[in-house]
Amino acid sequence: MKPNNVLVNAVLAAVVAATTAAGTSYLFLRYAPMGPQSADPERIERIIRDYLVKKPEILVQMTNELDKRQAAEQSVQQQKVISQNANAIFRSPVSPVAGNPNGDVSVVEFFDYNCPYCRHALPDVLKLINEDGKVRLVLKDLPILSNDSVAAAKLALAANKQGKYFEMHQKLFSEPGRADKDKALRIAKELGLDIDQLQKDAQEPDIKKALVETKELAQKVDLEGTPMFLIGDRVIAGAPEDLFDQLKSKVAEVRQNGCASTC
Repeated sequence: MKPNNVLVNAVLAAVVAATTAAGTSYLFLRYAPMGPQSADPERIERIIRDYLVKKPEILVQMTNELDKRQAAEQSVQQQKVISQNANAIFRSPVSPVAGNPNGDVSVVEFFDYNCPYCRHALPDVLKLINEDGKVRLVLKDLPILSNDSVAAAKLALAANKQGKYFEMHQKLFSEPGRADKDKALRIAKELGLDIDQLQKDAQEPDIKKALVETKELAQKVDLEGTPMFLIGDRVIAGAPEDLFDQLKSKVAEVRQNGCASTC
């Protein structure tokens, strides 16, 4: 059996099962004459299958509608989680802040230094905070791709203690090569940091706390990959080609309308 036939049959079976389990069917009631055999499950299946095969576009409509409903449900759940964890998301003392620390709209980014999409997103993020002096950028180090990512994140967070976090953050993305301990130490040296103190600070409990807190938050907001942006309680997943426009638009929305709940 061809793969697409398997898929169609699976969808048909699911539709039939759902309508049969519900005890009725619009298609069945409309197109099947009533009679002693009208409630026969096999007959219901045959009628629904024939109808859907003749009008397969309905399956596409069903899939699109399901995607819309699932996205809406996910958005509602994410807004609830954001509200419940607003302090940890927007105002955590262990999360570095760039842009305007006293800005009126917070943009939160979850990222991994070895994520190519995060690297792609950096110019749009920089453009946003450079053009809008009222944006407060909260940076959440989420090193999920490798141990190298963890090492780079720890050293970047440690650089915050010497006032150089955002400079290191940008260089870890913009300079070529994989982000790891050696690259982070080289960049730190170029930035004039105290390397011995940096490595000592990278092992401090607050650095571990920052990484653990961010990981837990990512799980709560159902993050599926990096980058992820929270603009108030609005969400942008990934790094779409129109990322800057989306960021700018959602910042304007939050600035004008606020959040649906706490943010």
